Amino acid sequence: MSVHVKYFASLRETIGRSSDEISITGPATVEEIWQQTTRGMQRPERVLVAINQEYADFAQVVNDGDEVAFFPPVTGG
Repeated sequence: MSVHVKYFASLRETIGRSSDEISITGPATVEEIWQQTTRGMQRPERVLVAINQEYADFAQVVNDGDEVAFFPPVTGG
């Protein structure tokens, strides 16, 4: 399975890249994708995730060809 992973804003700076293309064997949760792509880095508090541009949670299963995006909470004013 191939999954495209994107990192936005401060996460991109912390991780040191804006995206990854990864291969996984079998079903994987968003949490497992995070652990694999960040080499076990502890997830910052309140990180948001989207799968194919729709909000998701870290227990959701990722499918072949999905795009997973991690981003910090948005603030406005």
